Amino acid sequence: MATPTDVRHDPQRGMFELDMDGGTAHVEYRRDGDTMVILHTIVPEALSGRGIAGTLNAAALDHARKAGLRVDPQCEYTASYVRRNPAYGDLLVGDNRSS
Repeated sequence: MATPTDVRHDPQRGMFELDMDGGTAHVEYRRDGDTMVILHTIVPEALSGRGIAGTLNAAALDHARKAGLRVDPQCEYTASYVRRNPAYGDLLVGDNRSS
């Protein structure tokens, strides 16, 4: 199983990527000041069901924490991942924070 340390970060392209079994999955984001706006989580169908989306999101959120960034999860998968993993809740900006 892939781990967040297997994930490549390409800040120029705003991507966290993971190559596995001939396919590439990724999380796409853009920076807005001190906020990482997570736009999409894309996992090819052939790679689905292996926890890859979670691994990618953990890597992105861990990076945001280490870099002192806030997170705006525009991607529905990322928003649901944070709800299931409340240790990341403190990273969320504004209306995304749970009450």
